[in-house]
Amino acid sequence: MENLKDKKLELQYPCNWDYKVIVDKECNIHDITKGVFGERDHKVTKSNKSKTEKYHSYKVTTLVHNDDDRKELFEQLRKDKNVKIVL
Repeated sequence: MENLKDKKLELQYPCNWDYKVIVDKECNIHDITKGVFGERDHKVTKSNKSKTEKYHSYKVTTLVHNDDDRKELFEQLRKDKNVKIVL
């Protein structure tokens, strides 16, 4: 089996990137994304909900310009107190 830990993701920038964001059902995903993306174009699509419906997941898509841009958006989403998980 190949060890993927040492492999670097190779992308052609700019490109569209999807983040899977999981939040409590009471949270407004649009408030969260507005805080992270501001006026930057992005699309939010409802993805799924947990079996108990306590959590909802969303696909958030935006154009990323480079590796640092992609990682910075991930970190900003992850740091929001209402976000449980970002994939």
